Amino acid sequence: MAYQVLARKYRPQRFGDVVGQQATTKTLRNALSQGRLAQAFVFAGPRGVGKTTTARILARALNCADGPTPDPCGTCDACVEIAEGRDIDVLEIDAATHTQVENIREVIIAGLAMAPVRNRYKVYIIDEVHQLSGHSFNALLKSIEEPPPHVMFMMATTQLEKIPDTILSRAQVYELRTIGRQQIVEQLRMIAVAESIAVDDAALGLVARAADGSMRDAQSAFDQVIAFAGETIGVDDVSTVLGLIGRDPVLDAVAAVADEDAAAVFELAGRFVEAGYDLRLVCRELSRAVRDLLVLSIDPSRAADPEIAGEGEGDRLVDLAQRFSREDLLRAFDALTRAEAEIRSAAQPRYHLEMALLRWMHLRRLVPLTDLLQGRGVPTAPRTPPVSPPRKPRPAPLPRSASAPAEASRRSAPGDSAPAGGGRRSAPGDSAPAGGGRRSAPGDSAPPAGNRQSAPGDSAPATAVTADPDEKGALLAEARRVSKLFHALVVVPARRIDLEGDRLVFTFPPDRRTAADRLQEKREWLETLSARVVGRRLTVEAVEESAGEPEQPRGASDAGGARAGAAGGAGATAAVAPVPGDSPAADGAAAGLRERALGDPVVKAVLELFPAEITEVESIR
Repeated sequence: MAYQVLARKYRPQRFGDVVGQQATTKTLRNALSQGRLAQAFVFAGPRGVGKTTTARILARALNCADGPTPDPCGTCDACVEIAEGRDIDVLEIDAATHTQVENIREVIIAGLAMAPVRNRYKVYIIDEVHQLSGHSFNALLKSIEEPPPHVMFMMATTQLEKIPDTILSRAQVYELRTIGRQQIVEQLRMIAVAESIAVDDAALGLVARAADGSMRDAQSAFDQVIAFAGETIGVDDVSTVLGLIGRDPVLDAVAAVADEDAAAVFELAGRFVEAGYDLRLVCRELSRAVRDLLVLSIDPSRAADPEIAGEGEGDRLVDLAQRFSREDLLRAFDALTRAEAEIRSAAQPRYHLEMALLRWMHLRRLVPLTDLLQGRGVPTAPRTPPVSPPRKPRPAPLPRSASAPAEASRRSAPGDSAPAGGGRRSAPGDSAPAGGGRRSAPGDSAPPAGNRQSAPGDSAPATAVTADPDEKGALLAEARRVSKLFHALVVVPARRIDLEGDRLVFTFPPDRRTAADRLQEKREWLETLSARVVGRRLTVEAVEESAGEPEQPRGASDAGGARAGAAGGAGATAAVAPVPGDSPAADGAAAGLRERALGDPVVKAVLELFPAEITEVESIR
């Protein structure tokens, strides 16, 4: 008798022999016992999990001499002939061959009306049914929905989504699952005992891992290994025949990363190449090892799980898991899966594997952000201070004129030296000194000098800002702290801000309607902020300044209606509208022009919002 491969020799003959599909087999057994049989069945699932086998067992159960029965005898003529594939009433059709609608009409539809020759049912088993054409499915619709009482349809497919819903709605659908690795190992061990083969558990585990949930693939691979090794099989035999990688070299690579031994990484990569391993498979096995380490770092009790660790691997995996953080393993998994994808089209796959392992080694040195914020994980070794690039010399300040206003002579540009007499250098946005004749700009809520926080560049040490007793000032100061953009776009352009009981009224000139619209958008936010700062919810209103209302003086910066703008980088140039009598050629006039630009509240707001430095002021003609 010709040799019969293991996949056919040990094919299940009863529902109880089907491995890993208890949900499907139990449902079919109960349906046979209760007589609740559908007219069509669809068995879907990956390759090699028992779809066609289950259909054949169901056909035997329907036509057994003792049936219909959930346990066919296996000895009657119907059972024997169906198992051997030569029963005249059970037709197995390959849908890939009979794709066209003419084949379906000739093979199936034409013979539906004829009664079975001997059996109880005429059974049509259509394998890979998803390969039928659309017209073929349409031709089957009526036959599947209302077949003759002596006809059963059984369809098997690996791509359930390709079958039309009109077919699925007329049949019972059973989705078969992939088979667990341990169940495959037990089935292979049973076959090895029956065939008198001595095989290691580690070798069986390697075959089961290569099968990836398919019993037929596992039996075919085991058959191939037996042909190579004979009656005694070890791990090396399986690795040699199937091109699989043993667990030890994979864990050696993980240990080299844990030891930060870069030389060992290159050596192991060379060993993988010399052994002829597919480097994509190496990356896949490394990813699997990383996943197992992550599982053990979360649940160390699973070290005895055969799905995680084989015989003798548990202790080593636990030790390695303790040497990596979970973040390290997550980053390693991403790096290895990316390397596997890159190797597919790489001219030098070895380089990508080596770089992936070195990248994993480097990623382990990353310090979590929380540790940095708490002062942990910062290197203690002295570091060489960075060399600053040479700075361009700052241009000399424009000369001042004795005819400039007194307030302008007391203010200095950002970066200028403090005035004589120990006076403080004014920071952008600070209130003008007393006696300067300038009304405080809306939003300027500087506290007394003793409580003021020093601006960047002040020589005096910074002190904490205390609560402002003025409710309006405290609210505007908090609004300025929370949102400098709101302060620059709304508070600064306001002509006047008045607190009248529970009403906070912003008065804008007619040309500042954009600022008023912005206030309306932020009104709810400012009212909520007032409830927190002032202790009661204020009603925010925006009014337009009447045309006849006299303009209140705002200091030298408002003389002549001057307006200045600053760009968002160092070396910006401000432009100021000229006033009658100013002469840009005169040094005194230039100094006054600069002081007016620097004192303008809009310029101050822009300087606070952007890191700008005004180096030149020009008049607009």
